[in-house]
Amino acid sequence: MTESTISLFDTGLERYKAGEGPDTLIPVFKEICDRAPKTAAAWSCLAWLYLLDNQSDRAYKAASKGVKLDPSAPQGRVNLAVAMLETNQTGVRKHIDIVKQMMATDSEVRRDLLESIEDGLRRKPDWESLNRVKKWLAEG
Repeated sequence: MTESTISLFDTGLERYKAGEGPDTLIPVFKEICDRAPKTAAAWSCLAWLYLLDNQSDRAYKAASKGVKLDPSAPQGRVNLAVAMLETNQTGVRKHIDIVKQMMATDSEVRRDLLESIEDGLRRKPDWESLNRVKKWLAEG
């Protein structure tokens, strides 16, 4: 990513953390993905925003790209699992199992994912697919 793209990414994240919604942030992250198409984190953020905005098909495509670029990114796999549930795809369990392994070996990953899930549920309280993923990740 170029410096200006990094700055745009950081600003977009800060705006999200400040409570801004997907309607205004999706165009920002689409631009970041256009400028830096090999940046997994940008695809993951775009997928999350699409999920929040009930654009499941777009979320699935963005999450798939993110995981393909960085298979070791736990948030990307969570986003993909949620998008797969929402688009009636098969193979969700594989991603859940991989994320569970990551959470078991890294407490920071565990904390970050749980915070992200709670943030998603605050923004979209009746999010059935995310609640299912949360339940599966909590199972021993």
